[in-house]
Amino acid sequence: MQSVCLLGSTGSIGQSTLDVIRRSPERYRVRSLVAGRNIRLLTAQIKEFRPCLAVVATAADLANLTSELADEGVPKSEWPELAWGSRARVEAATDGEADFVMSAIVGVAGLEATYEAVRKGKTVGLANKEVLVASGSLVMAAAAEAGTELIPVDSEHNGAHQCLRAGKRHEATRLILTASGGPFRDLPAEKFHTVSPAEALNHPTWKMGQRITIDSATMMNKGFEVIEACWLFGFSADEVDVVIHPQSSVHAMVEYADGSIVAQASTTDMRMPIQYALTYPERCASAVPKMDWSVARTWNFFPPDPVRFPCLRLAFEAQKAGSAASCALNASDEIAVQAFLDGQIAFDEIPQIVEETISAMPGRDPRSIQDVLEIDKEARSVAREAASRRAAKRDTLARA
Repeated sequence: MQSVCLLGSTGSIGQSTLDVIRRSPERYRVRSLVAGRNIRLLTAQIKEFRPCLAVVATAADLANLTSELADEGVPKSEWPELAWGSRARVEAATDGEADFVMSAIVGVAGLEATYEAVRKGKTVGLANKEVLVASGSLVMAAAAEAGTELIPVDSEHNGAHQCLRAGKRHEATRLILTASGGPFRDLPAEKFHTVSPAEALNHPTWKMGQRITIDSATMMNKGFEVIEACWLFGFSADEVDVVIHPQSSVHAMVEYADGSIVAQASTTDMRMPIQYALTYPERCASAVPKMDWSVARTWNFFPPDPVRFPCLRLAFEAQKAGSAASCALNASDEIAVQAFLDGQIAFDEIPQIVEETISAMPGRDPRSIQDVLEIDKEARSVAREAASRRAAKRDTLARA
């Protein structure tokens, strides 16, 4: 039986992971649940899955969890060990009893715990883009030293992982990642300035958290995936292509030296790549719906428009520039996206803030996770100032 540490249990990937576990209780048991501030949902997860350890973000969250468990009538004798903070996250991820670590915490909050799990040689299911976008060189070096492999959970990287099993890595010459194009793939560039948060959050295919949904609308999410793919599979940025595929059925393709192209396709259900990561290298039956080939279907592929989606260009440039640039890319994007959601800036100002931040950051290669976190902190500060200037300008124009 596989013992699982779940980093980010209350997020969408965390909940889907628990659904996979729920359907195969003979294969998996939950060793630890690491969450943020969704205490009510975490309490329900503790009651159902009976972990040995539960971790929350802050001391206040821990107090709330204690109260919630008591209010729900869970006897203290049945409580897991309770803890909070970054050190507790690391301890959960490096616990000797955990066989598999699912890294699904959004943002850099999950970076240190994932890195330390890799250093310990844990099998890691990677659903957190920031881990490799912000610190790809450090994490992959640690994986090589520990002799462990990161199994990607993002549908595109998971698809690439499957495609690469069709041949030897040195035979693969190109990786093609698909993108839905988000809600604005057909919107003229001149209308991007008036896009509202509600419109940007209306993704045509996937139901995701707010930041990743906005990143899909700007195509920054696909840019992050390019960076992540380069680290995971050893491709250069020049060997990776992105194509718009509105149907979101084909998730990735790999071209081999002989011209053959192997594609991975499946229905849009994250439980499939999650189960693939948990069972790799085996394949097992799943609850994911199968494609109905008795129904006619059309699959379209076309290149993204670099004018409407400059975030994609910025990501390619950041990967070529080095780890500090990609770290700043991620940090500044998170700040810019939140500023847009808060009504401080316009939608088309997101890439402007990102580009301005990267240009203002000194070029240096992080040598430790602490270096990465310092670059992240500095980039966030620069991005906040850029967003504040734009917000102040908007207020001035509105009063004029």
